[in-house]
Amino acid sequence: MQFWQSLQASRATGAALVSVGVFWGGFVAYLPVYKLRAGVSDAALGQALILAAVGGIAAMTFAPRLARGLGRWLLPLTTLVLALAALSPLAISSLATLAGGMLVMGAAMSSVDIGSNVRISMNEARLNLPLMNLNHALFSFGFAGAAASMGLARHAGWPPETALPLLALVLLALAALTYTRADPVMADAPPVAAAQSPWGAILPAAAILFAAFISENATETWSVLHIERSLGGAPGEGAFGPAMLGITMGIGRMAGQALALRLGSARLVAYSACLGVLGALTLALAPVQEVGVLGVALIGLGVAVVVPSANTLLGAAVAADQRAFAISRAWMLGFAGFFIGPVTMGLLAEAVGLRWAFVGVALMLAAILPGLWWLVRR
Repeated sequence: MQFWQSLQASRATGAALVSVGVFWGGFVAYLPVYKLRAGVSDAALGQALILAAVGGIAAMTFAPRLARGLGRWLLPLTTLVLALAALSPLAISSLATLAGGMLVMGAAMSSVDIGSNVRISMNEARLNLPLMNLNHALFSFGFAGAAASMGLARHAGWPPETALPLLALVLLALAALTYTRADPVMADAPPVAAAQSPWGAILPAAAILFAAFISENATETWSVLHIERSLGGAPGEGAFGPAMLGITMGIGRMAGQALALRLGSARLVAYSACLGVLGALTLALAPVQEVGVLGVALIGLGVAVVVPSANTLLGAAVAADQRAFAISRAWMLGFAGFFIGPVTMGLLAEAVGLRWAFVGVALMLAAILPGLWWLVRR
């Protein structure tokens, strides 16, 4: 019964996070094509991807003000912009156009992402229901479905000009589901001045998010190239890496709904980080494609609950009128890892190869534990 109540309460925010997953899953499935069209090296690709962080951080800076200004229209309008941004990769033909596309995509994704997470936190407090893991599971399933579908389309020879308009139509349909008459952000989260903000809780939460986002996005983007280039996968088969990541993250987050009640959010994050370390080392040392995909699966299970559980811990550590500010600022700092990961991976891949780059992912997942200790002390 509680699951169905949580699912009903997550209709708008769940649709918004599914749209972010669909958007990014569709993009990474065609990443080798965009890299070829731009004519860039591994290092240059990673450096271009960092501009998505610039766009994302800019969007998060204005997130609380945007939420107050748009109210109930925040998620529908930002998801509509995301649908339009899904077509921007069609313009990629050089390093400059790749960088510009990443800037637009980062701002669009972050606007939907942070708006959804603030609203979920408010709904958790207002309805006394666990919602974070469920909503983030929907993101993961959306990502997995899009990565697998677009990977099959690429394997069948579909160019982005054929696949991306279909992706944009899916996002338009999801935008229609994000509208709600209720406005918990406006009702429960008046603006908070920076001087009043609980930085003692924001900073450790941001450190956890940073490490999780680096690991997650590095695996999403570079597992495609690792499977096809290092492990001998055929064109299009690399998309099964991020697809497996999305599936296992979705499964892990659904299970996290129950496990958080038994273990507590902090202990659940600690166990999950250790599992992620094991997965990253498995992927780094994989001799064949199948073992590599298994490593991706373990990474997915490991990072699945880290971000939503960190949001829950942060939301519980601050007052109701501080949540919008605290979450937006923690995400603004932590979200940089979502795109710094691919940059670092690109530099490591260029210098020492992708296997050693995924050893770096294992070290980053291990770094979640000190941040967790800091947040729990808070």
